[in-house]
Amino acid sequence: MNLKVSVIGAGNVGATTAHLIYQSGIADVVLFDIAEGVPQGKALDLAEAGPLWKVAASIKGSNNFADTSTSDIIVVTAGLPRKPGMSRDDLLHANADVIQNVVSNTAPLSPHGIYIVVTNPMDVMTHVAWKVSGFDARRIVGMGGVLDASRFRTFLGFELGVSPEDIETLVLGGHGDLMVPLPRHTTVKGIPVQDLLDQRRIEALIDRTRTGGAEIVSLLKTGSAYYAPAASVFQMVKSILFDEHRVLPCAVYLSGEYGVHDLFVGVPAILGKSGVEKIIELKLTDMEKAQVSASADAVRELLSMALAPKK
Repeated sequence: MNLKVSVIGAGNVGATTAHLIYQSGIADVVLFDIAEGVPQGKALDLAEAGPLWKVAASIKGSNNFADTSTSDIIVVTAGLPRKPGMSRDDLLHANADVIQNVVSNTAPLSPHGIYIVVTNPMDVMTHVAWKVSGFDARRIVGMGGVLDASRFRTFLGFELGVSPEDIETLVLGGHGDLMVPLPRHTTVKGIPVQDLLDQRRIEALIDRTRTGGAEIVSLLKTGSAYYAPAASVFQMVKSILFDEHRVLPCAVYLSGEYGVHDLFVGVPAILGKSGVEKIIELKLTDMEKAQVSASADAVRELLSMALAPKK
């Protein structure tokens, strides 16, 4: 039996994620959406590309949650996208309802599955998914840090005129404007970035990373980023399905690590077939600790709003 990944939400991020997984041939794909015809049409279009890509896997579009049963991974991208002038936080209440509906309908069908949550505000939605699913927290992970780190790598590559592939970095904290890129843990083929750029330029690139999503939203006018988010999800999916044990920055449940309790926040973690295999705790400077704490506090405040009874 092939591995199976269900992607919930057939918008730009979901469809592109389905595209990457299907084209790679690593798993059968179910693309789910409540809009009738949309997931079916996109899945059929992808299936018709299969012979050209020499893909043996299958892809199916559906409006029926039952088709997601026995998924190894469920990627949740469903929800309202950001519009110009809208923060990730503005999406809070509407998307919390979406997550509750999606997880309550999919978790019983895939009791051994692992969730990757993409819907914004991502850290909060990951926590909501965990609460609704009743799963072990290790099987719920949020996509944010991989994307943020990739953006930082990209901007550093632009600045230095080097391949971003040779740049390694980490981003901690919530997937928002208070995220914490770590220049101290950023290298270019092993060379500390501080040896190559002055602090002023590094700070400018950190600021651009923090607002990287908003920059794309403002350029697109309608819609938000999807190629890089989908590529980030794909890296996480692959690490889990193939038990690669990649060290990836992503939102995981913290129980005291980094001084954060009972909250999903972005930190480096090892992803394998069980989900979050291990959380890697770095020794931070006092300033870095303060930044992570402030970012976590912002996530906690939003979470309390999301979990509060509706008026």
